[in-house]
Amino acid sequence: MFHMQIFSPLIPTQRSVIVRDKTLAIMKKGVSFLVTIALLALASSLAYASDPSPLQDTCVAIAEPKNAVFVNGKFCKNPNLTVAEDFFLSGLDKPGNVSNPVGSAVTPVNVAQIPGLNTLGISAVRIDYAPYGQNPPHTHPRATEILIVLEGTLLVGFVTSNPENRLFTKVLNKGDVFVFPIGLIHFQFNIGHINAVAIAGLSSQNPGVITIANAVFGSDPAINPDFLARAFQLEKNVVEYLQSRFWYANN
Repeated sequence: MFHMQIFSPLIPTQRSVIVRDKTLAIMKKGVSFLVTIALLALASSLAYASDPSPLQDTCVAIAEPKNAVFVNGKFCKNPNLTVAEDFFLSGLDKPGNVSNPVGSAVTPVNVAQIPGLNTLGISAVRIDYAPYGQNPPHTHPRATEILIVLEGTLLVGFVTSNPENRLFTKVLNKGDVFVFPIGLIHFQFNIGHINAVAIAGLSSQNPGVITIANAVFGSDPAINPDFLARAFQLEKNVVEYLQSRFWYANN
């Protein structure tokens, strides 16, 4: 005995619904694929493209070129006129004057002293310390610093960003090397009984320096003392006293 299976033909409405659903499914897969490709392309462009780091504190856009200055504040010399002296500086063997309130002196070697450093992304400093002199807490907004002790004993350190504010500190002797990451507050303190000397390299032709106390309590014009009193949890008269002090810049 044979059993016959009877297939009922799809009515037009059912057939159109099935076709529509299949079409939507294919379109969704296509859209998902395109979105994936677009996201990968965007991620790739973000990974390989970035704005150049600024080598000055501000760069205000203006419409009139006649009032403009070159970024980094430097023109490029005609290569045919370049000479060896453009890449040379003497006198770094001479100690800086450490007879000042902080007991240290920073002698810079950047693009202002060696024009050939322009666009090369590197500079240096010599730092001299009197006994118990210090290079007060400061930051370099545009450079990482590597410090080499030539003479003496230094207590050095840096503090990481919020919220940890972790202190990394080390006592350095002659020949020791320490690194201060870009932008982090750092310091050096001569804990020896004799003068100390260090050389530091910085990863910018113009690293910049912000000495914390000078910036906060010695700004021009002065920051509102009521604000600073609350920010530092101090009495207002203490803030006003600090603002009345002369904040020496050792660099």
